[in-house]
Parts: sequence; structure tokens; C-alpha cells
Amino acid sequence: MAQIQTPQPVRGTQSMLGEEADRFHAVVAAFDRVRRLFGFKRVEVPVIEPTAVFARSLGETTDVVSKEMYSFEDRGGDSITLRPEFTAGIARAYLTEGWQQFAPLKVATHGPAFRYERPQKGRFRQFHQLDAEILGAGEPQADVEVLLFADQLLKELGIGDNAVLKLNTLGDPATRTAWRDALHEHFRAHAADLSEDSRDRLERNPLRILDSKAHADWPIVDAAPTIDEFLTPEAADFFAAVTSGLDAAGVRWERAPRLVRGLDYYRHTAFEFMTDTLGAQGTVLAGGRYDGLIETLGGPHTPAIGWAAGIERLAMMIDRPASEVPEVVLVPLGERAEAAAVNILSRLRRDGIPGDMAFRGNMKKRMTRAAASGARFAIILGDSELDAEAAQLKDLQSGEQRAVAFDLLGAAIRA
Repeated sequence: MAQIQTPQPVRGTQSMLGEEADRFHAVVAAFDRVRRLFGFKRVEVPVIEPTAVFARSLGETTDVVSKEMYSFEDRGGDSITLRPEFTAGIARAYLTEGWQQFAPLKVATHGPAFRYERPQKGRFRQFHQLDAEILGAGEPQADVEVLLFADQLLKELGIGDNAVLKLNTLGDPATRTAWRDALHEHFRAHAADLSEDSRDRLERNPLRILDSKAHADWPIVDAAPTIDEFLTPEAADFFAAVTSGLDAAGVRWERAPRLVRGLDYYRHTAFEFMTDTLGAQGTVLAGGRYDGLIETLGGPHTPAIGWAAGIERLAMMIDRPASEVPEVVLVPLGERAEAAAVNILSRLRRDGIPGDMAFRGNMKKRMTRAAASGARFAIILGDSELDAEAAQLKDLQSGEQRAVAFDLLGAAIRA
């Protein structure tokens, strides 16, 4: 009979156990704590959306849409896509689920997203994101709020001191149009010296040339006009209000005049938290104001701002969290003791005491398993203990052991 071949995991996916899983869930737990502190409601949106949701919001010509999305036609003939990010799905739900009535709406979520890209350290094809958004708020205070949420999260994770907030303004529509025209004129004058990718971007989106990775483009980029030359008074006041709010909260930030977002629906604040903790400097959390996004989905003008962060990358940066271990392990000997141990363990768990049971092997193997679990106590239960209605409670750290009545075990463990 031919051997059955075990299926291998899909490239770019991961299964987690032990420290890796502990790190992942430590990030999620911190996110949920800070979310509640800031009054962001937990929201859930589908993993799958109509492909148009992402094609419109991310742009048909972007790499995410043209090369990286997992899209397929379902049995009804509709084009469906596994979400590559959260914002577009939340914006769609804001329109279709009647969430406008709750504006300004502060929401946060986390979960898996999918992009077909080259797997590397901390980057997967199925990856996990944290996401926070404020929809229906056009005031600079909303920008300050999402930035303070992000800053406190990184501090809660113990990596805030190693992360620098890079901040820029993209201005209002009048600012952006004037700057875009000036950039187009500047880069067109140097087109012959631009990289092939930048020449391709010149007509479609000259702002994207500002974050070119081609070294040959950098001198031309450095000489390009800055957005500050084109800021309207209203846009300048908006950015000043954001930076003043950050200063008042004691948040360190640095101006990054070349930090841009390519799509036209982005407005005003754009930001990234950068760190070199993982080697070369990289982004661990990024976001911005996207006042025009919901209009691309057929909705009314709706100001909004948000950010996202990769859970895997954050998990690699935090200190190793304490492992989850039981507080007590039951060590029953014999059938009578095993039946009674189930009753005792159930009562301890109902009282909020984490517990487990060593039920395989002889006494020595069971005690070895109890000690290896990391538990503080072992409860040893045999026929003599059942007859006396008192178990042996052993402190696995000190080695001290004493008899404790069944109904006093919880109190003795907590003492």
C-alpha cells in the first residue's frame, strides 16, 4: 500500500505554538487594553469582500491590487477577494450597515489579511494586523487621538522608546493639487535621469517618486519642491493643531517632508512609526487621514483617519512574555482518585484557579509532568487521601507538602 503523503503548509503561512504564540497574543492583549482605554469599539468585518471594494480603495494600478491580492470568482460568478487590509472593508461596512448614525465612530479590530508577496522574516502571505479608525471626524483632534492610541500601544508593548513617529501633512485638496503639479513639472524636467519605475510613475502619480528606492533618483527627489511651499492657510493651521496636540501629550515626533501617500483620497496627516530594532530601519505602524476614501465607494464625503500595524513584526520586538502555566496540577493515583480529581479540578477552575491534571504513567512520571508544567502546586490524591477527605498539597518550588481538606484547597492555594 502506497504511503499517504502528508500535505505541507501553504508557503507564506505559519502555525504558532509556545513562545511564538505567547508573543502574538501578548500583542493582541495589549492592543485590546489600550483600545478600551481610548474608547474604541471592537468591530468585526468579513475576511472576504467584493473585489471592487479593494480595487477602488487601493487603486487599480497599485501593486497590491495588480499583483498581490488573492481574488477568485465564486460559484455565482462574483469576483471575491481575501482582504489585503482592513480599512476598505470597514469603510464599506460604514456605508452598507448604517454605521453613519454613530459618527464620529471610533473602531478597532485585528485579524488575518492576505497578500501574495515574497515571504521573509516577519512578513507572510497570511499575516495579521491591528487596525484602528475614526470615521466621520474631520477635526485635527481625531488625528491626535489615533496617534496617541498608537503611541501608547507601543509604550505598553515596551518598544515605544525605540520607535520614532515620522509625521507629515499632505494638505487639503488645493494644496495637494498645486504640489502635484509642481512635482510633475520638476520630475519631467529630469525625466531622462529618472529610473524606469519613476518614469512610469511620472504621468500616473508623481508623488510616488518621492519614496523611490532607486539610488539614482535620490538627488532629483532631494531637489524637488516640498509641500510646505504650497500649503493653504487652512491646511497649515490643521497640521499645527495636530502637532500642538502631540506636544501637549508629550509625544515625540519628527517631521518627514517626503512621507507621502500616493492615492488622491489621502488628506492632511500621514505618519509612520519607525524603528531599527529588527535591523535596518523599518515601519512598524503606519496610517493617515483618508477623507476621500468613502466617496470612492459611492458614499458621501466622510472625513476619516486610521492606522494599521503588523502583529508578527510587533511580536518579534517585544520582550519574551511569561508563558501561560497552570497554578496547580492534580496528580491522582488509581481509578477512584481520578474520578475525585475531576470533581476537585472542576471546583478549583470555577473558583478562577487555572489547573491541569497529570493522568498518564506512574507516580514518578506524573510528578515529573506536574513539575515541568510550571505550576506552583501539585495536589496528590490517592485512596488514603480519599478516605481522609484531605489531599496532599505540594509546593513544587519549596518542596513543602501538607495535608489540606478538599474544601479548603482553593484557599490554601491562594494563601
